[in-house]
Amino acid sequence: MNYKEINIGLLIKHLVIERQLSMSRICDFINCRPEDIEEVYRSKSFDTDKLLRWSKLLEYDFFRLYTQHLILYSSMSKFPKGKVAELPQFRKNIYTKEIIDFILGKINHGEMTKIEVMFRYNIPKTTLYKWVEKYNIKNIEGDKS
Repeated sequence: MNYKEINIGLLIKHLVIERQLSMSRICDFINCRPEDIEEVYRSKSFDTDKLLRWSKLLEYDFFRLYTQHLILYSSMSKFPKGKVAELPQFRKNIYTKEIIDFILGKINHGEMTKIEVMFRYNIPKTTLYKWVEKYNIKNIEGDKS
């Protein structure tokens, strides 16, 4: 899965095919016409209320794809000292199994070195090396990090 470029319509279509859902079942649940479903399949993004309905229908958390994107590709903003945020603040360094697999896959396939991974994704050296040891990833890129 490429978390950098998320095309939600294609992902929904793929899951509909995989789950073998009929067009009539989808239209009844989503409350729309078949033409609307085809439009969803062509959409790169759309309204979160609609995405929530698709998540319920397909029993899949599509929002997690965007969370993974944020973990990998955005820096966490620092709140000014002495200020308290009204919204909940999430730590960036909570890594899911999918994220760990994605990152270790980059290393294992020689797409990135460990140093590049640490720099690009802001992963601490000790964390990365624990993953490598735990998941028995071979050091194929030959770096001395």
